[in-house]
Amino acid sequence: MRLRALIATVAGFTALATPAATAASTTDPLANQQWGLDQVHAQDAWNASTGSGATIAVVDTGVDLDHPELKDQLVPGATFACGGAPAPCGNGDWRGGDGVGQPDDVHGTHVSGIAAAAADNGVGGAGVAPGAKIMPVKVLENGSGSFKDIGAGIRYAADHGANVINLSLGATPGSQLLTLLGISADAKEAVSYAREKGVVVVASAGNETSPLCDSPAWEQGAMCVAASDRAEQLASYSNFGLKLDMKAVTAPGGAGDKVCENNIISTVPRGSGKGSCGMPDYESMAGTSMAAPHVSGVAA
Repeated sequence: MRLRALIATVAGFTALATPAATAASTTDPLANQQWGLDQVHAQDAWNASTGSGATIAVVDTGVDLDHPELKDQLVPGATFACGGAPAPCGNGDWRGGDGVGQPDDVHGTHVSGIAAAAADNGVGGAGVAPGAKIMPVKVLENGSGSFKDIGAGIRYAADHGANVINLSLGATPGSQLLTLLGISADAKEAVSYAREKGVVVVASAGNETSPLCDSPAWEQGAMCVAASDRAEQLASYSNFGLKLDMKAVTAPGGAGDKVCENNIISTVPRGSGKGSCGMPDYESMAGTSMAAPHVSGVAA
């Protein structure tokens, strides 16, 4: 069973942008586009905490370790997408063992920026928890990976000081049966291991408009996150977030249309932005992948 990063498919039409909410209190130039910060009331939270002292492990496609919004936010990470070589085989860099960045692997950098990009540094936007640290754990290569590698990445994060683990990834609907029957237990057991160590595990619900959370969000103890749009309605692509232990919430994930302002703007590896939203180091994306790090930032 292969797992993949959860970005919504862009719809083939352009919707009208809804009015922007008041931006959270930060001087970053993209702050006025970060309506997700307002939906989770980040400004109110920053009065008490910016997440300082907490570490969010982004178990994903890796991170651009030198991105100006992220490089000072990082703690050491690891790579488990090793192509059959012994793991870990790297430091969590998005380029992987071959040193080549794949287009689908911009995902982890985008997720990291939503959770904990630096604030008030004069560039880009701000993360939900700009005082928190990011642990880059690469378990996907070219946007996909295995339960085995994901389970290893979760355990690594739990053993190396993560307080929150973000899993913006998932398997196709029906994979829940594999874990229920014990056919594939790597991710299930790793989530349980992390919870026993007191780590908060946050995972994307999935983008198939299905009632159930995808695995690993389906697993007991993981917080399953569905996606909302700017109007705070369930996004059209989002799974509904149903699971046996009822641990599910909804958070900003974007509309999944072609209007940049309706989606979630965040960091991408330097120079990989498509330019359609105006910046080479930032991009607007949508999906339950974008919703989960809003929750991880709140947890931090």
